[in-house]
Amino acid sequence: MKQLIAASPSTRPCSAVIDCHRNLFSPWLTTGRKLGRSGLLHSFTISSKPCCIEAKQRRSANYHPSIWDPKAIESLTTPYSYEFHGTKLEELKKEVTSLLAFAQNPWSAWKLIDLMQRLGVAYHFGKEIDEALNNVLRETVIGDLYTTSLLFRILREHAFPISTDVFNKFRGRDGKFVDSLRGDMAGLLSLYEASHLGMHGEDVMEEAKKFSAEHLKSSLGKLGSNLAFQVQQSLQVPLHWKMPRVEARTFIDVYQKDDSKNSILIELAKLDFNLVQAVHQQELKELATWWRDLGFKEKMSFSRDRLMENYIWAMGIIFEPQFSKCRIYLTRFVCILTAIDDMYDVYGMLDELELFTRAVNQWDIGAMRDLPEYMKPCYLALFNFVNELGHDILIDHGLDITHYIREEWKKLCASYLTEARWFYNGHTPVLEEYLENAWISVGGPAAIVHAYILQAGSMTEKSLDYCFKHGGKLIYWSSLITRLADDLGTSRAESARGDVAKSTQCYMIETGASKEEARDHIKELMAHSWKRLNEESYKILLPRSIINMCLNMARTAQCIFQHGDGIGTSTGVTKDLLISLIVEPITTGDGLG
Repeated sequence: MKQLIAASPSTRPCSAVIDCHRNLFSPWLTTGRKLGRSGLLHSFTISSKPCCIEAKQRRSANYHPSIWDPKAIESLTTPYSYEFHGTKLEELKKEVTSLLAFAQNPWSAWKLIDLMQRLGVAYHFGKEIDEALNNVLRETVIGDLYTTSLLFRILREHAFPISTDVFNKFRGRDGKFVDSLRGDMAGLLSLYEASHLGMHGEDVMEEAKKFSAEHLKSSLGKLGSNLAFQVQQSLQVPLHWKMPRVEARTFIDVYQKDDSKNSILIELAKLDFNLVQAVHQQELKELATWWRDLGFKEKMSFSRDRLMENYIWAMGIIFEPQFSKCRIYLTRFVCILTAIDDMYDVYGMLDELELFTRAVNQWDIGAMRDLPEYMKPCYLALFNFVNELGHDILIDHGLDITHYIREEWKKLCASYLTEARWFYNGHTPVLEEYLENAWISVGGPAAIVHAYILQAGSMTEKSLDYCFKHGGKLIYWSSLITRLADDLGTSRAESARGDVAKSTQCYMIETGASKEEARDHIKELMAHSWKRLNEESYKILLPRSIINMCLNMARTAQCIFQHGDGIGTSTGVTKDLLISLIVEPITTGDGLG
């Protein structure tokens, strides 16, 4: 097997102390806006004078227009609301709380917790779930393959201590899983899901993954339709790697076909999904007005017009209804980032990009006057966005966080400029050099810094410094997975239009590997990165919120890029995804939906 190559966090988020590159991967190396309520938004008149570089000298990605008309977004509607359905929601929550409290045995409690998580309602029962799992630690429980694997996965997901030794009873003297397990389909599926919670150096979890995958694949044709569907889904994307909102929508359909389903739990899951969807619709309506007023569609026609698709990132990172402000700002962040990314990747000339990077480093609205006309709307939008966000946090928390946000944008634009220089100088980096920059240019570190600041309750500058310092590796591995998923999904289209080489091309040129060998190598590197991310997630130094957001960012990236470039080409799978998550409520049997 070819040696895996990876990269280091050379530009650290918020001065996080991260191990050097080789230690991390050892032994794997080879228009203007109206004045906002904050009073901080600047407004400039942007002229329509053409820039000095002829348009024909510029590249174009030929992105298709948005398939989502702003008026259609603003007309999104649902019959569900907390005003009319809140009482019913609370009644169902109380009934489910009782189910967990009076579970007949530990196995029933674990199964119920798993169902809550997969159906997307576990966020209502955080304290109850923690209490139930703490009770497990005080008991000696011996289960079959299904229950042992389920317990291992749930405890690892919640960072409770559990050793891989629990699987020793299912292995022979040679260390292999015993053949008698091959007919236990439910157990094998549970084992396969648990295996993705393994960490670096836990060879038994790799053996569990290979053993369970082999026998699940060979038995697919013999399974009932419901179980076969679940096995196929897991083999494509294991539960631990799946975007929570997507899993909830999918599993609601699966669970309601189960003859042994709990009617209270499925009713809660459907109602909650539809109520959260109503919140997401309202956020998108607000964002559609903002996006239209920003005017990027007209002023930066070379960039992607992808409001709905960009919202997937925000919803994927943090979906719970109480975090509306976080999602709205995150979506705005991604929209502005996308335009700047397209400017560096496709449209801008190198001397212009040097100017823009310098202006971002100056962080002075006066620096905008030296920019080409097409860059001014983007710089203005970025400047206003950061100032408005900083003002909101100052009002809410009495804390000035603008220096954190400015630094992330400076690092991001610096990483974009590095890639632009590679392109204009005809330089193809080796994989290690490429990834050392690309984990930043994917936008992951900046996204997590924005998201954590926006969702945090009480915070101080000291607590933020602590979080970003000790969360450096967590953010790194999450961002690296995001980059690798992005490259696997977009490299074909970007290579065809002559963009800077991505990870697969860098590896092919460096090693002489074929395209398929290179893609397999990147997939192996992604699996290795998940193990490292699991290790960081298992630590208790950090707030659970930032851990979950890092996990969810990686999951969202794999969802968006699973079938190709889900942002650049937003028809097909991406459109279907948005319809199921945002547009269409789940039919509940009460005459609604």
